[in-house]
Amino acid sequence: MAVLQKIRQRSLLLILVIGFSLLAFIVQDLYRKGGLSQTSKDVGSINGTGISFEDFRIKVSNVEKSGQGVTSTQAANQVWDQEVSIALLTAEFDKLGIRVGENHIMEIFKADQNIAQNPTFLNAAGKFDVAKFKEFFKANPDQAQNLKDREKDAALNAKFQIYNSLIKAGVYTTDSEGKFKYGMEANKVNFDYVSVLFSSVKDSEVKISDEEITNYMKTNEKKFKAEESREIQYVLIEDKASPEDENEVKASVNALLSSRIEYNKNTGKNDTLPGFKGAKDAIDFVNANSDKPYDSTYISKKDLPAQFADQLFNLAPGEVFGPYMNSNYVCLSKNLGRKAGANAKASHILISYEGTQVANKKEKRTKEQAKAKAEMLLAQVQANPSSFMMVALMNSDDSSSQQGGDLGYFAQGQMVKPFNDFVFSNPVGKIGLVETDFGYHIINVTDKQDAVRLATIAQKIEPSEATSDQIYTKAVKFEMDATEGDFDKVAKTAKLQTNPTIKVKVMDENFGILGNQRQIVRWAFESETKIGDVKRFEVPNVGNVIAKVKAVFEAGLTPIADARPMVEPILKNKKKAEIIKAKMKGATLEAIAAANKTQVKPALDVTLENPTLPGVGQEAKVVGTAFALKGDKISAPIDGNLGVYVVKTKTVFTAPTLKNYADYVAKLKSQNASASSRIIPALKVDAKIEDNRSQFNY
Repeated sequence: MAVLQKIRQRSLLLILVIGFSLLAFIVQDLYRKGGLSQTSKDVGSINGTGISFEDFRIKVSNVEKSGQGVTSTQAANQVWDQEVSIALLTAEFDKLGIRVGENHIMEIFKADQNIAQNPTFLNAAGKFDVAKFKEFFKANPDQAQNLKDREKDAALNAKFQIYNSLIKAGVYTTDSEGKFKYGMEANKVNFDYVSVLFSSVKDSEVKISDEEITNYMKTNEKKFKAEESREIQYVLIEDKASPEDENEVKASVNALLSSRIEYNKNTGKNDTLPGFKGAKDAIDFVNANSDKPYDSTYISKKDLPAQFADQLFNLAPGEVFGPYMNSNYVCLSKNLGRKAGANAKASHILISYEGTQVANKKEKRTKEQAKAKAEMLLAQVQANPSSFMMVALMNSDDSSSQQGGDLGYFAQGQMVKPFNDFVFSNPVGKIGLVETDFGYHIINVTDKQDAVRLATIAQKIEPSEATSDQIYTKAVKFEMDATEGDFDKVAKTAKLQTNPTIKVKVMDENFGILGNQRQIVRWAFESETKIGDVKRFEVPNVGNVIAKVKAVFEAGLTPIADARPMVEPILKNKKKAEIIKAKMKGATLEAIAAANKTQVKPALDVTLENPTLPGVGQEAKVVGTAFALKGDKISAPIDGNLGVYVVKTKTVFTAPTLKNYADYVAKLKSQNASASSRIIPALKVDAKIEDNRSQFNY
């Protein structure tokens, strides 16, 4: 009471403090989102050319409205990638002086089926008419802006086609390259070698420091270029029911089995209400007491909960089974009847004809031809039912032909009426012919299943209000304690599990196993969020996530911890190579082999195209050295992929000269066919790309 009295006495001061705090919060939020001090009106820039936020926002909104089912972050990423590509390509077009005129743009329009096949723009012969196209927009000025927008896209597309043609023309394969390719495949070398593999030196003998990894990355910075990222660790306190909540639901469902006394306001007397088994109307009883409405579907045994399928399927009419657990529900089920042959399984062979609703016909045929073929195949499978699968595979116009015509199980009404009626009015094993809008079906009824109709009361096990309050209190306490203390120790004291750290980039939205948690990623990259900061997030249908920023990585070189798995083996092998080379001394291969406790091994008919050493693997440098080695000499030690080698060439076979190398030129050309797909990645490597999307709350 004393506390309440003090609050009343200072109510004016309290109101002023709260008002000032709200104002400060709003101002801070405006600053953070760019409302007052946004340093840039651009959502990003490419080589100094800005991308307008307003234009970007409209494009993102259009993608979200397109019905593709993408999240706002996915839409923003999609538009960003598109804008970056357009900016990089446009700069290339300008640099090369690529220009397009009306004819180029019109060719792009003609390639668009929505335009080229539009009846409004077709002449009497059914061909696209440029004059009619222009006349339409002249007569409909309200559509002119739409045309201008389309023309911009068409002009860009036309320029890219010219640019792409230049790229393809520049990737030219010469006869000399074809000749060299032939030599790589046909020239062969025989040699002896001694190898000492890197695995012969223990990893413990060579250590790689962080400085060495950094220096290695600096020699190839483009390869080890990394975006800004954050490392986040977290604790998940699930919003789940307590054992007491579960027992309460079980007791509630169990009570429905017995009759109960309930006061009737209308009569002023107590009524005795029957339990589930004695209820006159099981459907009303379910709808009044279940979290799931009554389902009148007949269910086959295979579709019942596996653990209780036998008991539920074999219930006598009117009998009740339960309570039992099904997923996160406590259930009672009452049998309302059984239906013989409720579900059926069938195979078919579809013979369609011109005009039916079948896209991929195996052959063109008239209705008469289709009927004749269907009757012929019907006679064939009736005479030999075991051939049905193969006949369907070879002849059916339906995609089920790959399964021998098998359509699986289906219920009454799922198939078109003639098909449905045949299957459900005939016994298993019956083969017959019916006609539908799809063509002629040769049908084989392969199985039928009985099914039961159950009235099921299902009450969900959910956290009670008291449990949710306890979970919330526990989460808030952990957030406060973790803010002040060691995150891992606080988690251990609270008997909570710290999940493995997750590394995220500024525009990521997925957060480990929790999926889309964009709000956590966005918080981690806010300017005021620092290493060690902790924050709690409420995740619907999951619980409370308490996250901590464990590390901040600025854009630049890949973090050492991430690079080490890739770089360390390379640097270790270099050090191992020096250790091995010091022992690879001797006047002969035999002497070198003896000094290293190994053997001289032969390599026969090895080519540069496939430089594989038996039992070792691909060693191009070793094979290349063998081809180049002259006279009766032993090579110097060679650093290979898997070890250090010394070789001695025995014979080199040079393939005879060909009259032309067209086949080999063609091989190389096919390898260069994808050159255009590498344009954008190549341009991005050298581009200066500034991404400010996170400042605009994306």
